[in-house]
Amino acid sequence: MLLDIIRKIYPDTPAVYIDTGLEYPEVKEFVKTIPNTVILRPKMSFRQVISTYGYPLISKEVSRQIAAARVKPDGKTAERFVKGNAHDERYSGFSIVRWGAIKDSDIPINDKCCFVMKKNPAKLFEKETGMHPVTGIMACESITRTTVWKKHGCNIFDARRPISNPMSFWTENDVLDYLRTYKIPYASVYGDILENEDGTLYTTGCARTGCVFCLFGAHAEKEPGRLQKLKISHPQLYKYCMKPWEEGGLGMKDIIDKFNSLAPKAAHIYY
Repeated sequence: MLLDIIRKIYPDTPAVYIDTGLEYPEVKEFVKTIPNTVILRPKMSFRQVISTYGYPLISKEVSRQIAAARVKPDGKTAERFVKGNAHDERYSGFSIVRWGAIKDSDIPINDKCCFVMKKNPAKLFEKETGMHPVTGIMACESITRTTVWKKHGCNIFDARRPISNPMSFWTENDVLDYLRTYKIPYASVYGDILENEDGTLYTTGCARTGCVFCLFGAHAEKEPGRLQKLKISHPQLYKYCMKPWEEGGLGMKDIIDKFNSLAPKAAHIYY
């Protein structure tokens, strides 16, 4: 959608797609239909990232702090898992105090996935071309993105990595309304765009896609959770992520079972 708006003004603007191997196959096929698209690939596979760093669990902020606390068990970050502070609630939306049992477990967890799979290829491309990104990030997508938008606005031109996020103030309903009104093509995995009685729009397929195997936020979902939906819509992908690690899968069943046994009340990943 953002590309449609930009190319109405600057028709020669290239699109950039990072083929992480984590997208729904329908999304990847749709990208092939878009002209003037540059395809980037990360240097590591998702399985290599997991093996090297750990799984993406809970949230980016909490997983980052868990990893830091494990590196320095006597440091300030580790201390906050016991004492807590106002910063935890304000910034991440999750009090890290509740995740002490996960920190002390042997579950490999880290936030490096996004950096390795997406941000690093993008930064390398920017360095090689001198271009700067314009993204479709919206503040409503997470507490962190809301915080960044409130602090910097849509455009951060004076940062070390200049970036424009012109859709920051858009809502998901705005996006669906634009797609429906202007009949913009989109990946089939989203299904059709329909309207509720109150006028809000929704998709009959996936509400969001992102990375298929990402578990950030999965603990806060009600049934059916993202993995339960994946089991129905893409059974082969589901089998791969649940397959034991030693058999070539992602080993998520064992990790999720262990997480569910240690997580605080009401935090549960359904699969």
